[in-house]
Amino acid sequence: MVIQTAALTANVKNNAVGSTTRVRELNDTFRRDIFNINLGTLFFTPGVAALKDGDRFALITEVQCFEDFNENNDPWQEHDFGRIDFQGERYFFKIDYYDKAMQFHSPDKSDHTLTNRVLTIMHASEY
Repeated sequence: MVIQTAALTANVKNNAVGSTTRVRELNDTFRRDIFNINLGTLFFTPGVAALKDGDRFALITEVQCFEDFNENNDPWQEHDFGRIDFQGERYFFKIDYYDKAMQFHSPDKSDHTLTNRVLTIMHASEY
């Protein structure tokens, strides 16, 4: 019985690590190719939408190039949140996971066929 329990625990742990790795890969791919509608949906809060076009695109580029993931902003190692200092202001981006109908949370965020990723870029005051 102890051997079976240990084997089951190891299997669950390995599946969780694999799932986390897959979620991170999907999030990074979407973030880097943010305008690819097949990967997800990009959303701006009013504070970001109010930026001049050039500034908004520069901020988007910062999000696409963001690599400063650490234990403080990425405790689950899924690369789904980041903080960017841009033109003296603080901004955040966050990836959320919805089902394909956009009504509920995704049943499995590691499965791109079941998940619509939504990346929101917001001014820190809008969080």
